[in-house]
Amino acid sequence: MWLMRAVQITGAFGIDELKIQDAPERPLGPGEARIRVHAVSINYRDLLVAKGLYTKKLPFPLTLCSDAAGEVIEAAEGVTRVKAGDRVSPAFMPYWQGGEVSDLAAKSALGAFADGVLAETIVMHESALVHIPAHLSYEEAATLPCAAVTAWHALIERGHLKAGETVLCLGTGGVSIFALQFAKIFGARAIVTSSSDEKIARAKALGAAEAVNYKTTPEWDEPLRKMGLIDHIVEVGGTATLNKSIKAVRMGGHIALIGQVSGGAEANLLSAFMKNLRINGIFVGSREMFVAMNRAISLHQLKPVVDRVFPFDESREALKYMESGAHFGKVVIKVN
Repeated sequence: MWLMRAVQITGAFGIDELKIQDAPERPLGPGEARIRVHAVSINYRDLLVAKGLYTKKLPFPLTLCSDAAGEVIEAAEGVTRVKAGDRVSPAFMPYWQGGEVSDLAAKSALGAFADGVLAETIVMHESALVHIPAHLSYEEAATLPCAAVTAWHALIERGHLKAGETVLCLGTGGVSIFALQFAKIFGARAIVTSSSDEKIARAKALGAAEAVNYKTTPEWDEPLRKMGLIDHIVEVGGTATLNKSIKAVRMGGHIALIGQVSGGAEANLLSAFMKNLRINGIFVGSREMFVAMNRAISLHQLKPVVDRVFPFDESREALKYMESGAHFGKVVIKVN
């Protein structure tokens, strides 16, 4: 039996309780391929899983994280979608190929109810694998499966984003920065919020037209309303920011509910339906969305924003850095 290293939750929750340990490589089954993982990116969800705040009903030991990019090193007989040497990423939910999400697909999400990707090698069914854009490094490509697909689903698939519309991106984490970048390639106007003037300057360098510092302007919805009609809001804060988002968006506008990074509060649903809003919950996206997004990324030669790359042995430090909120864009772990 061959062994490889993986970052795993073995029963105790907490970032410091994560174990970097040897794990057995399983043999390939029908339709499967083995991938040498080169890079993994971290999502806020990974912090929740590691700390026991996502769900405590996990299969232990559980390999952490959902987003990886790597190279196919072995494929089972009969596999046709990929071959040895191909550069690929697994879809966040291997069982969500297209159409509407199902309960079964949701339970296939990597890094929670199914083993994740923060390991030297992983085995995936060929139907879950997506070829990564040729112009991206493994570190850049590892940022795509969750954060980028989520932003694409929110704005393009559900939002039907059009040129000339305005998108408000809350914060400067992975999903919000991808939303800014997608808004720009679709000819839309992007506005960002941040607690850091330095991050605001970086967002403007990426193409944000306007920005508001929500730390120095706690009632940030007021200046946003003066900036003109906001058609779409990428809402990652949760109920703590939702009321201000409802105030900021135009009549009949669209709010994509994506995260809960700012805690909880009571949402003003009366204002939501009085404004005839369209509010969608967004849980990443399908493999079909991933493929369509990659075509756009390749066409426009879009480059994901990687804030910092940590070595594999510093995976716990990478999670702590993500937890600090100091990042701009994505935090990545280099595996091989």
